[in-house]
Amino acid sequence: MVTDTASNFNNEPTTAQASTKLTATQKKQIAAVNASLSKTQMAAKNWIAYHESSYSYTARNGNCYGRYQLLISYLKGNLSPVNQEKTANSYVKGRYGTWTKAKKYWVAHHWY
Repeated sequence: MVTDTASNFNNEPTTAQASTKLTATQKKQIAAVNASLSKTQMAAKNWIAYHESSYSYTARNGNCYGRYQLLISYLKGNLSPVNQEKTANSYVKGRYGTWTKAKKYWVAHHWY
């Protein structure tokens, strides 16, 4: 279960801006993790990231953590941005099938 932590839905930036500085290696690893996602899927993933944490890899809300506000237990002790990306993709694939379906669910329920 993931919960909504964002309160400002009106001023969305047009491009994702991470709240945490990433190393060049992390950026490459994240690009590789997301390489199979279409532009539409990446747009939905970024939309969720904005609404969950304002793109922050260090956001906290109870038992949820990071950019996609995943349960900490899902991250299995590895809170790194790369693991958050991998785990979020796995979670969404298993629960919704696609990021666009996850976004549709989020819009209806304010969580995914």
